[in-house]
Amino acid sequence: MSLLLATISIGLVFAVLALGVFLSFRVYRIPDITADGSFPLGAAIAARLLKDGADPITATLAGMAGGAIAGMVTGFVHVRFKVNPILAGILTMTALYSVNLRVMGSSNLPITSGTLFTPFERAAERVFGEEFLLAGREVASADLGLFVASGLMTAVAAVLLVLFLKTELGAAMRATGDNERMLRALGTSTDRMIVLGLAISNALIALSGALFAQMQAFADAQMGIGVIVLGLASVILGQTLVGPVRSIPLAVIGAVMGAVLFRLLVAIAIRMGLDANDLKLVTAVVVLVAIVGPDWIKDFGRRRLRRGRRFASAAGGADAAA
Repeated sequence: MSLLLATISIGLVFAVLALGVFLSFRVYRIPDITADGSFPLGAAIAARLLKDGADPITATLAGMAGGAIAGMVTGFVHVRFKVNPILAGILTMTALYSVNLRVMGSSNLPITSGTLFTPFERAAERVFGEEFLLAGREVASADLGLFVASGLMTAVAAVLLVLFLKTELGAAMRATGDNERMLRALGTSTDRMIVLGLAISNALIALSGALFAQMQAFADAQMGIGVIVLGLASVILGQTLVGPVRSIPLAVIGAVMGAVLFRLLVAIAIRMGLDANDLKLVTAVVVLVAIVGPDWIKDFGRRRLRRGRRFASAAGGADAAA
């Protein structure tokens, strides 16, 4: 049961990452590779500031600001120099690897002080003691604190994103992704909308990195490898769960659900004996299946329907001839 709570807690933290990827991938149609650099950037800044004595809230917000700057750099390179957005993200991500090493001072930086999760863990231990029974099994109270904290933080991030996307500025950002040419005709700077959108997207991704580092009690320069694939998997799985919807709240909920489901699938695969070295391969396969699976199912259904109609037509012709 503790493993289940821990897995869901990690999934909720990665749901914040999925919200950032949702903004760039679904709203702007840009698979922003900057995520592989901004995720560890948020972790590195938070870990460094915590080591230097900063409070967890300041360290987390600073990590989030670092991610926003990284997203602005990608957006600026794209709109100012007309660089392909994927290539612009790759360039920023590559540069951020060196930046992250500079920030941490080494490839790995442990967190030994209190984090955003510490008050929740201590509160749970005060209420329930070291362990308590849940569904007939012993559960560490600290894991319950992690679960509650990650759930609250993810809920706040999701609600704020939904509210922002419903504002006039958020509507302009969504219109930029839907019909950039029309928005330019109306006199709105789509370049600014793209830079702002990528800044917010990477701010959320860096926030996820900062939270994940505090949950795991360390930051690592390699922890961002494949993060964009994980985020895409969460968003695509979420769309598969909720279906093609135009409602912003439902789409955001789908992204959160997709992140949690993906972590649960990973945990189940590992428990069944999957080698951890094969995890990235399995992630890529899951994303591929999530992308092409719905279309395959629709095509299979259409083929069955056509075969049924042909069979019914042939049977009707045979009856008429008889």
